[in-house]
Amino acid sequence: MDLGLSNKVVLVLAASKGLGLACAKTFYAEGASIVICSRSRLNLDLAKKEIERSNPNNSNSIITIEADLNDKEQIKSLVETTIKEYGTIDVLVHNAGGPPSAPISNITEDNWQDSINLNLLSFIRICKSVIPIMEKQQSGRIIAITSVSVKQPLENLVLSNTTRLGVVGYAKTLANAYAKDNILVNVVCPGPTLTSRMKEIIKSQINETGKSEQEIMKRWVDSIPLGRLGAPEELANLVVFLSSDRASYITGTVIQVDGGFVKSSL
Repeated sequence: MDLGLSNKVVLVLAASKGLGLACAKTFYAEGASIVICSRSRLNLDLAKKEIERSNPNNSNSIITIEADLNDKEQIKSLVETTIKEYGTIDVLVHNAGGPPSAPISNITEDNWQDSINLNLLSFIRICKSVIPIMEKQQSGRIIAITSVSVKQPLENLVLSNTTRLGVVGYAKTLANAYAKDNILVNVVCPGPTLTSRMKEIIKSQINETGKSEQEIMKRWVDSIPLGRLGAPEELANLVVFLSSDRASYITGTVIQVDGGFVKSSL
């Protein structure tokens, strides 16, 4: 299936590893020109090489930009640099690191502020910079990567359970406001997926419960009807589809990629 992404310009945040990297690789395979960002220059350089190796015959370009999503000036600069290099942004994929796992009683005021800045305000800020560009060209796709915690609260993840719901509310508001400009906004919700973030959660649960890694892993897998953790590429496939012309009548949705983990009817 031709997704019509050849020569599109795609900005993927926090794309040096995990879900962001998987998305960048999949867009690159579809012929898009991509911009990836991370706080680490070393990780960006490694990610670029990995993306290029994944499709060595591609001639589309990759730009890497150091940016801290906690810093509104760096977010603004990230967009300005992308426009300087490519002249436009067709697709924005908002991805940000997950907040720390801890019981509610252990969450500090600083933890709350950090999570709001990283997960919610970074989305608001970059959309503010990108939407005028998409309005001008009368087209665009914005995809926010959150978590199944927006549909089913997860144990010891109160920060994610709370601040990521703010992302959903803002995304759905944007979808309603800018549909007239053919700017489609959707949210994707990864379930238990084998990333470094998931490994951190498992390690935290081992420390808290005293159980073995095998026991903790079994508890996760037993809660998933498909009987396994997801692969980052499985989430990336949905992100790329929603960014394409094939998804031209989908906006304001919140879709999980979780192997059946969420049991809600909605």
